[in-house]
Amino acid sequence: MRRLARIFIFTLIAGVILFGQRWYSYVTNTTSPYDEVGIEINSALPAPIRKWGCDKLRKNFPNAQPPGGCLARDGQSWI
Repeated sequence: MRRLARIFIFTLIAGVILFGQRWYSYVTNTTSPYDEVGIEINSALPAPIRKWGCDKLRKNFPNAQPPGGCLARDGQSWI
């Protein structure tokens, strides 16, 4: 049972690191704010973290339309 718990915890930590690295690479990129995987990860995060990521994207792409997950309630502006 302990071994199973250890494997589960290791897998969970590895998943958090993998998705965290992928998300951070997305929000700090300078090529495109429309990466589908990055948008999905960003959309699933809690509001304060998502807001920070959207602010980073907006800084890198000031004239771009906001990607999904960064849209305000009006559907056109950044959150």
